[in-house]
Amino acid sequence: MSVSTTSRHTALHDEHAALGAAFTDFGGWDMPLKYGSELAEHRAVRSAAGLFDLSHMGEVRVTGPGAATFLNTALVGDLAAAAVGRAKYSLICTPEGGIIDDLICYRLAEDEYLVVPNAGNAPAVLAALQERAAGFDVTVADESADTSLIAVQGPSAQAVLQELVPAGQQELVGGLKYYFAAPATVAGTDVLLARTGYTGEDGFELYVPEARAVPLWNALLEAGQGHGLVPCGLACRDSLRLEAGMPLYGQELSRDLTPYEAGLGRVVSFTKEEDFVGRTALASRRSAGTTRTLVGLRGEGRRAARGHYPVSVDGEVVGEVTSGALSPTLGHPIAMAYVDNEHAEPGTQVQVDLRGRPAPFEVVALPFYRRGQ
Repeated sequence: MSVSTTSRHTALHDEHAALGAAFTDFGGWDMPLKYGSELAEHRAVRSAAGLFDLSHMGEVRVTGPGAATFLNTALVGDLAAAAVGRAKYSLICTPEGGIIDDLICYRLAEDEYLVVPNAGNAPAVLAALQERAAGFDVTVADESADTSLIAVQGPSAQAVLQELVPAGQQELVGGLKYYFAAPATVAGTDVLLARTGYTGEDGFELYVPEARAVPLWNALLEAGQGHGLVPCGLACRDSLRLEAGMPLYGQELSRDLTPYEAGLGRVVSFTKEEDFVGRTALASRRSAGTTRTLVGLRGEGRRAARGHYPVSVDGEVVGEVTSGALSPTLGHPIAMAYVDNEHAEPGTQVQVDLRGRPAPFEVVALPFYRRGQ
């Protein structure tokens, strides 16, 4: 087990160590990579349930009468249109249209939102929000240090949670819709319970005060014993999100890319009134179009493509892989890649240079895997 001496630790670090986790640095945090077999953890999430520590993520609370208008100016999506209790995927962009981060926003009340950026980007997102808040009647508060985030993902996730909530909240858990959130009491701890995730499966994310993270984690582990739940690390989280065609910042998303290259143009709202940061640049990009497109690639054999491997057609480089793996669920190599538009149609045959050996891949539609298939 390798443990960094410089990375930050979540409140659950000692619990992971006791479970035999191997650690890795991720976004400046010492996080569990896997506990045993990453393949077994991946399969547990697809067939039963997995328990993840996501406490490295950021949490920024935005409150005040101007909260909705402010977020509609700071982010590309229409957050004012979200109903109370709704979660919405959005992006924060530079004035030039580049993606600073992709994030989830929860509308907790008419004038209160919780913004959840990725771990490595949390300081940049906080700084951008604080800068963009000038002139608005809002408070932007960083609650990351006081908040832990635990996820239960998989077809048995609901059953696990229903063992730990009061009788009066059974219906709340069962009836909570996808991309909605509500206050709940789990194992005697008050949490914000969200039906969201990054695995392609049904599941929940629990925002909990850091001081209550350890007892909640252990209660979920115990309750999940009869449901096939296992603790899971970042290795299987990556392979799960790849199968589900979900982008990862730093691989599919960056400041050098706009939402349109990444296939996320639907997230950008030009119908809202606010002149959001990046609006002019993104309107121009939408009109002009892009030269490359994010696509899925399906390979034969057992050799996986990896990030930055070149994609070619008839010996000419036409793109680059961003993420790749041998899919545990599908049994063949899968990858995401940016390729020139003329080679982006599903069914197009391409080659990926696997360290000097070209291998055949086919362009396919994303995602590779859908729940229930």
